[in-house]
Amino acid sequence: MTYQPSNGINTTSLTVKKVKSNLRIILIFLALNLFSFSFWNCSSSPGPVISPEKQTSSSSGASDAEKKPAAKNLTTEEKPKTTTTQESPTKTEKTKLNSSFTELSVPEKKSEKDVSDSNSQEEEALDPTRCLELAWQAYQDAQTAWDKGDLDTALLALDEAFGFLLEADFPPDSPLIQDKNDLRLLIARRIQEIYASRISAVIDNHRSIPLEENKYVLAEIKNFQTKERSFFEGSYRRSGRYRPFILKELQKEGLPEQLSWLPLIESGFKVNAYSRARALGLWQFISSTGYRFGLKRDRWIDERMDFIKATKAAIQYLKELHSFFGDWTTALAAYNCGEFRVQKLIQAQRINYLDNFWDLYIMLPRETARFVPRFIATLLIISNPEKYGFSLPPPDPPLEFEIVEINKPFKLATLAKNLGIESKVLEELNPELRHKSTPDRIYSLRVPPGYGAKTLASLENISRWIPPEATYVVHYVRRGETLSTIAQRYRTTVSAIARLNRLRSLHLIRPGQRLKVPSRSGYLSSRPSSMSLTKEGEKLVYIVKRGDSLYRIARAFNTSVKRIKQMNNLSSNVLRVGQKLTIQEGIPGGAQVYVVKKGDTPYKIAQKFGMNLEVLLKINGLSRQSKIYPGQKLYVQANNN
Repeated sequence: MTYQPSNGINTTSLTVKKVKSNLRIILIFLALNLFSFSFWNCSSSPGPVISPEKQTSSSSGASDAEKKPAAKNLTTEEKPKTTTTQESPTKTEKTKLNSSFTELSVPEKKSEKDVSDSNSQEEEALDPTRCLELAWQAYQDAQTAWDKGDLDTALLALDEAFGFLLEADFPPDSPLIQDKNDLRLLIARRIQEIYASRISAVIDNHRSIPLEENKYVLAEIKNFQTKERSFFEGSYRRSGRYRPFILKELQKEGLPEQLSWLPLIESGFKVNAYSRARALGLWQFISSTGYRFGLKRDRWIDERMDFIKATKAAIQYLKELHSFFGDWTTALAAYNCGEFRVQKLIQAQRINYLDNFWDLYIMLPRETARFVPRFIATLLIISNPEKYGFSLPPPDPPLEFEIVEINKPFKLATLAKNLGIESKVLEELNPELRHKSTPDRIYSLRVPPGYGAKTLASLENISRWIPPEATYVVHYVRRGETLSTIAQRYRTTVSAIARLNRLRSLHLIRPGQRLKVPSRSGYLSSRPSSMSLTKEGEKLVYIVKRGDSLYRIARAFNTSVKRIKQMNNLSSNVLRVGQKLTIQEGIPGGAQVYVVKKGDTPYKIAQKFGMNLEVLLKINGLSRQSKIYPGQKLYVQANNN
């Protein structure tokens, strides 16, 4: 096979000898890999940067067809046939490159006689600008071959383009150096895409997931047959509510329909499932990944719990992972524990990971290692339940609804009462509403079919309702503490703490764990009541307790670690129980002394001097539980708001 340049120029006489072999291509690929690695960042790396204003899309999972320049016309674009999920150079990149190369004055196509007569002249005087022009034309030919699925010709054309780039030797101050570098990156990216697509085509079917019944899969099948049988059957029953929509979206994106069973393993088809890793919803997104794929979260809503929005986000994430790793088993492992962790393990094992996922399996975290065989076990059982001893229950009917645009905050229970239906119906259709109430803005509310007009008519009779601001204290668990002792310290209940932190167990907490503890009033304390100061002369002193640290003490009393160390001549961060630390020394800046009178309270004194109560308590080493007495001297700051 030979590559014929579309511009009609006889290139065999050029000074660079272009070897059309796979070895040459591999060497080019390795040489360019350093420059193009950033494009293959597994999450959201941008495309090649042409100039500061030429930004490209970061959705590496997208498969939308993009316009590409034609091979024989530098300013003409045509739509390719989409043959891969890899991202092609964007229209912006190619338009700007086209404009640069158009300025190079491309000569008209010559006859064979003219070409023959000019061969010797070209061989002697092929200037860098002409080389860059020919490199761009060869790259466009590669694009055309890529669109037609002719990968071999595409590689040969890229080899030709790279050869011309080697000849384009510009002076350091030439404005075309940037165009040369941009084209070099485009060539590198295309070579990587071609080789990745070749590997995927050989070892993986894009539309199916290999079902290997090995010992790991059989172990998970046994779990589903015994101790997890009720979970499996319950999850299968719930799948009917959401799976029809999931299938529709998968078919639209051309992904394996088997992926529609992924939520069975992730969440048991529960839209409000919450994991220890703080992953939420049907598809178990953590906050950062959800945000990356467009799932919003605020005081009113959390779209990770919305079965429609989360499904679309999950499909885009899965497409991105598959396009990067090349096979579904590795992509699914990355979906569970993160692409960066899987990529790091792959680089460490130094083998061809694309055709040997089970070598990677033993190196994964236990929960992730089980994820893929559990999913394969699920597919095997569902495809042939009788073989594995199952009689699966009928799936629930799919959720049906119509959408009503509303602009009023109210409780779903109130609307349900007006409509004569159970509030559970509205809650199931609108799971993203965190407080089971609509937000104070325009919102698309889902209601049962036939209830749209009735909903709009009943809005006038429904009162506005805005949930109260959540107030809580952050507490870090110390060794020996239990939920009961923590609840007692903050004057709340164990169930309230468990509910606020979504704890599965009331008995399993660990030292260092961060807990939100409900506050009984609107006051958000930055420290527990046990952290109080004592007054010694003009000093405010804190006595170190077990579990304290300089950071925790500084945060509790609104100071800094550096200041505490300076005031107490500390050379390290090591503390000992019972140690006295000076937190404040002398009269605070702008303060004066006030002598407490009979009938005074901290609140009255703060009001009298226009102070914030918390400021008064802080500068005097008091807490809300502290008592004051007549004759006691307190620091006050007049007109401090």
